[in-house]
Amino acid sequence: MTPRTMTPPTMTPPTTTTDLRVVTLNVWHTRGDATARTALINAELRRLNPDLVALQEVLPGQLPDLVEGTGLHATHQSQTAETQPPYADRYGGTAIATRWPHRVVETLDQRGTDAPDVPWLTLAALVPLPGLGEVLFLAPTTSFRLDAEAQRERQVLALCDLDARHRTALPTLMAGDFNADPDASSIRYLTGRQSLAGRSTHFHDAWEVAGTGPGHTWTTDNPNATEDIELLARQPRHHRRLDYVFVGSPHAHPHSFAHVRRAALAFHEPTDDVWPSDHYGVAADLTMGLLTPA
Repeated sequence: MTPRTMTPPTMTPPTTTTDLRVVTLNVWHTRGDATARTALINAELRRLNPDLVALQEVLPGQLPDLVEGTGLHATHQSQTAETQPPYADRYGGTAIATRWPHRVVETLDQRGTDAPDVPWLTLAALVPLPGLGEVLFLAPTTSFRLDAEAQRERQVLALCDLDARHRTALPTLMAGDFNADPDASSIRYLTGRQSLAGRSTHFHDAWEVAGTGPGHTWTTDNPNATEDIELLARQPRHHRRLDYVFVGSPHAHPHSFAHVRRAALAFHEPTDDVWPSDHYGVAADLTMGLLTPA
């Protein structure tokens, strides 16, 4: 029997594309000089002029000040969740902000008996892009402890189920603090390098596609991070890439694309000795479009 050759469908060039800037930052709630830090974050958001923003560890009352004057539409998890998890009043929660009015379609609570101390919920929102239709934007935060990779594995599996429930034709965009470096099983799973629980998936890691250097976002080079690094790692030098922008794969979105043109650190420099957060953020520039079968 002669084997058949599988030929991918021919696609015509896209007729409409949209350039997007996606940004993520762990805000560090109200630690340190919160007033000065909020002003720095707001100024950087204005300068970056992003289209989709994922924010972690944000108190509800902080959010209006963070996005003031940016033109972004913002939603905090407290506005969509049926109940608020413990510690959210101290450590804040997840928020998203988008250039165009969005619609939150699900708020996912990733706590469990193996991860009871995660007050940051995951927001899933549909965002209309001019000329292209809606894109799914996921803003998660996973368990933070160094020994919590089993919990993070469970959480990324749930993120993929969340994507499947609300996925659109356009590549899903996912941004947040994943508390795991690129070699961790949870990140390897998301980038298609290993399976979990008999399952596999694939997202592009924007930094891997278009970033330069190690891209560390939680590091003792940032004095705001040193206290918690000493508490959690107890090492004088600690550098990890924990914050990501992920882009849906052509395997899940065969008739569209999201080309990553650039990925860079953001919120990573002090002003007058004030650092914006204990994390550095990530900004990724994309070009998104639909392909039409010939």
